[in-house]
Amino acid sequence: MLELEVIPEHGLTSDNIEFLLGMHFSVAVSAIQSQVGTIKGVEISYSDKDPLSNDLIITLSQDGVRLVFDSISQRLKVIEVIDLNLVRLKYCDLLFNCPEVSATIEQIDQSFGATHPGVYDQEKQVFTLTFRGLAFRFPADTKFQPSYGGSRRELGRLQFPPGASPTVSYMCVYSGSSLPECTAPAPPPSRIPTIQCRSVEVLRAGSRTTGLALTLVSTPGEVVRGTFSPEEVNGGIRRIVRFGDSVQDVLSSLGAPSRVFYKSEDKMKIHSPNAHRRKMALKSDYFYNYFTFGLDVLFDARTHKLKKFIQHTNFPGHYNFNMYHRCEFHISLGGSHQLSPPVTVTPYTRWDAVAAKLKPSERPVVLNRASSTNTTNPFGSTFCYGYQDIIFEVMPNGHIASVTLHCPVGMSPCYEGEENILPL
Repeated sequence: MLELEVIPEHGLTSDNIEFLLGMHFSVAVSAIQSQVGTIKGVEISYSDKDPLSNDLIITLSQDGVRLVFDSISQRLKVIEVIDLNLVRLKYCDLLFNCPEVSATIEQIDQSFGATHPGVYDQEKQVFTLTFRGLAFRFPADTKFQPSYGGSRRELGRLQFPPGASPTVSYMCVYSGSSLPECTAPAPPPSRIPTIQCRSVEVLRAGSRTTGLALTLVSTPGEVVRGTFSPEEVNGGIRRIVRFGDSVQDVLSSLGAPSRVFYKSEDKMKIHSPNAHRRKMALKSDYFYNYFTFGLDVLFDARTHKLKKFIQHTNFPGHYNFNMYHRCEFHISLGGSHQLSPPVTVTPYTRWDAVAAKLKPSERPVVLNRASSTNTTNPFGSTFCYGYQDIIFEVMPNGHIASVTLHCPVGMSPCYEGEENILPL
């Protein structure tokens, strides 16, 4: 049984795990995985057909806790305790809910102090006490509907007969003064300096992609303060990476990647006219994975020049979900007619809206992501459509899963005839 400290407007914490409002979905998953021996029942809920319309939810079924994440920012918005019999709760180091102490209205009043008069929902027969960033719900019959004639201090003590005071059936922690209007706050401060990617603009010259312009925001952290300029902390800094940039160029612009991945197998190389060369097999292209940017960059094994970008939207129901944060990219493409207005593509643009204005490849490539180490894909296949030097990976629900920008024909980082190969 988890024992958690309740911090209104902030979260639930303990010595071993923290659930903080504003934390990213992937951070919460990592925290849960670190307690694999303690937390045993985990369920993830989302809308498969329209993942942006409903919140993303993690339920700890054996610990009575539910984490509600905003579907757009994918940051923690509300923390709910849905079964108080499965968790121990304390406030200011004093337990107010455990097998020895029942979380009655009197106990809540004693632990948290006086509050505004509670609200009784006659239809649902639920009595709610609210604090700033914290709410408690009690089941209550109509005959116990509170009288508002007493003072706030008397409210929790006098409205129910002796021995009939109900116990808390639901508790939630949120940011702000109203639960219905609450939103996911900014991410909690980091202990160490970090770099966040606020937006990514795809740079185009006519029908060709030339590179990316990233707006990066520096977070000093609690350990190192005063080492970042106000411009880097507040306004962000603009960094540009282009096709043909060297490894050193990318490192100086974006910093060190989260991981370096070498392509150990490429089943599409058989389609390259140079596939018969032995020297080709001795070298492997490699990715720089920037997981928190939602971005991969691919370098050529022979020239060590940048030749491909992959931007991830991190939608639930995709094979790579939770590996990356969502890349907030912005692509402006010309319409199918010369006089047509430009088409703007973002992570939230549905593919049918793009295909209606552009002329992508009619027959998509089916991508099932089966390999020698993972022969099954529980989320099903996706479909890849080509348009100029861009490959859109589309999920069955019509949302874009990733956007691949590959090196235009004729530029040195690409092998001849290999410019349309997906990095599988």
